[in-house]
Amino acid sequence: MSFTLPPLPYAHNALEPHIDQMTMEIHHGKHHQAYVDNLNKALAGTDHENKSIDELMATMSTLPMAVRNNGGGHFNHSLFWQLLSPNGGGQPTGKIADAIEKELGGLDKFKADFANAGMTRFGSGWAWLCVKADHSLCVCSSPNQDNPTMDLSECKGTPILCVDVWEHAYYLHYQNRRADYLAAFWNVVNWAEVLKRYEDAIGK
Repeated sequence: MSFTLPPLPYAHNALEPHIDQMTMEIHHGKHHQAYVDNLNKALAGTDHENKSIDELMATMSTLPMAVRNNGGGHFNHSLFWQLLSPNGGGQPTGKIADAIEKELGGLDKFKADFANAGMTRFGSGWAWLCVKADHSLCVCSSPNQDNPTMDLSECKGTPILCVDVWEHAYYLHYQNRRADYLAAFWNVVNWAEVLKRYEDAIGK
């Protein structure tokens, strides 16, 4: 199968002023498209070209670096777009709100820890909120386009929230102010999607 670029579930300018239109146009239409194109090239003619993206992630330790970088880029961004919303922000509700309160010390502490994961990731990478195999929550980060579903990742789990801290995700609007970008991110978080993914991950 050939992978394709998923459409954004909102307009390019829908997340303004927190994430600007030009960044979204370039990030989705150029960067994510390049990951898709290069992933298809890396898989063409191999035994892996008909595998799903989840199958690729689960066996990443056996695959070439081009698949790791571009497959990770496609997986991560496809998830990231779904976790943003022009109607986002506010606070989590339901089971995920309860879990954050019980397991991560409350919303304010979670936000601080999540931002710290993004700030302390040297160079490019991602910060994650994951559900581990025992259904507990954890906050972690990964380098480059790695993610917690890869079999080689030190940060393992089912990701239910993520933020891209590659400079291309924020530099046009925030320049080198990654902290300001991470603070603004909470205004567009799609908590309903986070809740859905949490419930799916714990089987409830």
